[in-house]
Amino acid sequence: MNYRALEWKNLSVRALLGIFCPSGANIPEYHAMFRMTDATYDAGSQHKRIEAAVGLLLEQLPGVEIVWRRYFVGDLAGQHPFIPREQGGTAVSIVQQPPPDGSRVALWLYLIPKGFLSERGQATIVTHSDYRHLFHTQIHASAAGETEQTELVFGQYIGLLSAEGCTLAGNCMRTWVFVHDIDTHYAGMVAARRACFAREGLTKDTHFIASTGIEGKYKNADTLVLMDAYAVDGLQPGQIRYLRAPTHLNPTHEYGVTFERGVAIQYGDRRHIFISGTASINNRGEIVHPSDVLKQAGRMWENITTLLSEAGAGANDIACMMVYLRNTTDYRIINDWLAKTCPHAPKVIAWAPVCRPGWLIEAECMAITATKDERFAVF
Repeated sequence: MNYRALEWKNLSVRALLGIFCPSGANIPEYHAMFRMTDATYDAGSQHKRIEAAVGLLLEQLPGVEIVWRRYFVGDLAGQHPFIPREQGGTAVSIVQQPPPDGSRVALWLYLIPKGFLSERGQATIVTHSDYRHLFHTQIHASAAGETEQTELVFGQYIGLLSAEGCTLAGNCMRTWVFVHDIDTHYAGMVAARRACFAREGLTKDTHFIASTGIEGKYKNADTLVLMDAYAVDGLQPGQIRYLRAPTHLNPTHEYGVTFERGVAIQYGDRRHIFISGTASINNRGEIVHPSDVLKQAGRMWENITTLLSEAGAGANDIACMMVYLRNTTDYRIINDWLAKTCPHAPKVIAWAPVCRPGWLIEAECMAITATKDERFAVF
């Protein structure tokens, strides 16, 4: 992975860019994380400055288009009007997870060369080689509680996949489930997801899905469960490997939840690795280092790098990373720690409590390696 740091001082915007483009790669991939360097501007101005920086990045990357945008905002109801309505088929995710540095917005982009992106209904689709990559965002439902909303959200998603000839069990690689007031509503979401998975043939004896379940709000205050998801059509047997790291982590079903710690997808010319939301936990499902955010960060990182190693990757292969804090007062110490631990990888820090109150920090990441396998079509 090649990294670049870009700064537009006149806009007070900085971006970290991860570039996967080894020799012989058919399609390069780019991940970029944008943040404000001056948090004193009002929300509307911050959004304008971020969007201007995106435009300048695209000028530096001619022939590239945006597949995915996720906005991390401080006040979604108030800031939603500042987000561009027309995004050219890009999958747009907007979640209230405030940057704890005092700014109003941060932005994650995923970009590839032009010519492969299309939009159909609620799906953003990248079609190339033997594969279709399906991105769905902002899936939500109106219902009385989190259990009912979760059932409807997954029901919607299963229907969207079916419309593309896909299934939850066979094609979904990654989900992000945002839960409003997670300390109250997480258990109901988990129960409904578990029941849905069982109906779809996802059990501890088959597999689950790599996922992050985290605090996050939608623009409608009564939305308790919001989901983004990524699926791949065209994969063959042997292309998917689920990551377990049993020396460090236990199977999630042992404490009642249903997600995979990570997943590696092998293509002919590269390997994609998705690491789920990972915290300071041991292989007995216990919180490690209660009340100490810095030590929790160290154990979290050890868990993540162990999962990456299982997939033949390391920290220098990380394309993007999201770090979630329960307490905004921990921002400075964690920002300093990240600057030493993984200084170059595109990353964002957000305020978003984790599913257990004792966890002070959680992180997820995606990595890409130039691992070839002639059995499979290239990415």
